Amino acid sequence: MATAAILSLKPPASFFHGGNRRDGGRGITVARVSRGEWFHERIVRLSASTVLFLGLSSLRVCSPASAQLLPPPIVVTENEINTETVAGEENLNDVDDEKLEADFEAYKAKVYSLTVPLKLVALRGSVPPSWIKEFMSSQGKRVRLKTRFRANLEEIFFDLSKPTKKGNKESASTAAADMISIGDSWLSYAIKEKLIEPMKGIEDQDWNYAGEKAPDGETWAVPYRWGTMVIAYKKSKFQNYKLAPIEDWADLWRPELAGRIAMVNSPREVVGAVLKYMGASYNTTDLDSQVAGGRIAVEKNLASLMKQIRLFDSNNYLKAFNVGDVWVTVGWSSDVIPVAKRMSNVTVIVPKSGATLWADLWAIPAVSDSGKEAEQIGGRVRGPSPLIHQWIEFCLQPARSLPFTREVIPGASPSALDGPLVREPEKTKKDRTKLDTNLVTGVPPPEILSKCEFLEPLPEATVLEYQFLIDTVRKQSQRPGLVVKLQDIVSIWVRGFRTKLDSELKKNV
Repeated sequence: MATAAILSLKPPASFFHGGNRRDGGRGITVARVSRGEWFHERIVRLSASTVLFLGLSSLRVCSPASAQLLPPPIVVTENEINTETVAGEENLNDVDDEKLEADFEAYKAKVYSLTVPLKLVALRGSVPPSWIKEFMSSQGKRVRLKTRFRANLEEIFFDLSKPTKKGNKESASTAAADMISIGDSWLSYAIKEKLIEPMKGIEDQDWNYAGEKAPDGETWAVPYRWGTMVIAYKKSKFQNYKLAPIEDWADLWRPELAGRIAMVNSPREVVGAVLKYMGASYNTTDLDSQVAGGRIAVEKNLASLMKQIRLFDSNNYLKAFNVGDVWVTVGWSSDVIPVAKRMSNVTVIVPKSGATLWADLWAIPAVSDSGKEAEQIGGRVRGPSPLIHQWIEFCLQPARSLPFTREVIPGASPSALDGPLVREPEKTKKDRTKLDTNLVTGVPPPEILSKCEFLEPLPEATVLEYQFLIDTVRKQSQRPGLVVKLQDIVSIWVRGFRTKLDSELKKNV
């Protein structure tokens, strides 16, 4: 029997990370999901997805109250039969039977649409195409699965917010879907703003309306894909210049890599890399008491790191890496791995001291109790499709992890952490482009995985302190200003165009 993963805040950590991939570059995220003693309990608690209750206790055989009681006597009443009346009734019945038969034949000739719809709005590239076909096949012809894909999670989230902010409700909007993809960093805000609704009929519900820990809360979302922050570097460049390979965050501070690094523009990730380098947690709330050397040491190491980084840009950091402006890049595995596979001589690693984790979740858009409003946004008057539980269970079955194992889709399935390993056929394994990485089927080695963390919500004071640190370091450092940054971006685009043009010219020769 398949197992279903349920988001819970009962253990002490969360499905959470920051940055442009998840929250449009603001970098400060607001949602979390918890972890237990071991990492797989940090992501999901696997519970039986289908439970069959046999009410044996309610099945009783009732015996007579007393074996001596006799049944009541049968009373036979004699009636006079009028044959003429009976004959008339038979003729009338014949007419009625003919009419009923004609009506029945007309009924059989009509075609009635008896289907069960399921509308999904998903992040493009996060749902394997095979899932759609396999789910339709498993559910039969009566299922009507409609899937709309969006370019990024930010687009889904802001589309979801439109009905609340503008009253613009359309049947094709995200709010009209039965389920949507949502990034873990958006989850808490979506709960607070009542943009999503809790899932009914799920055991062990542990969320509250503020997105915080609560033993008597509700289940708001279910993870179907997760991954990590990674470091990618050009192995050929390192070999040519006889540089040691990158293994951990400390390598980003090496003098020979100054100006050769690009990184996502996320305050939590940038400060988090410094904290990991110093042996602290990504979720440090008090720099003076929880970090060796305190705030002054953090500021010093942050300043030296920012001098090493050539480009902080969540939109162009991979372009800079691809065209050769930088040799090292730091970003989310869902972004980095597809690009690295298209390049040659690239190594992708999860740092030894651990990294941040991210997750894509299924959630149910909230619909007003007003039937009129529900009709305006797609007709969900009576709630979401009854197929949502089947879809969740289907996505979390061990067999669904095969596209991740084959690296068709970057990331990993929650079932990869606890459950039978779905092995890839040897033929497809040989045909697949092999990537030099310490990830195994999208999962870091156990000793590294145990040191990885989801970004948890921070107190407002800590958030402001992180941002103040970055602003202070930027002002004090001699980093390029806006004009130079724009020049870097233009240079990246020009190099990319030249590379593409050279490739086309070689094909035509």
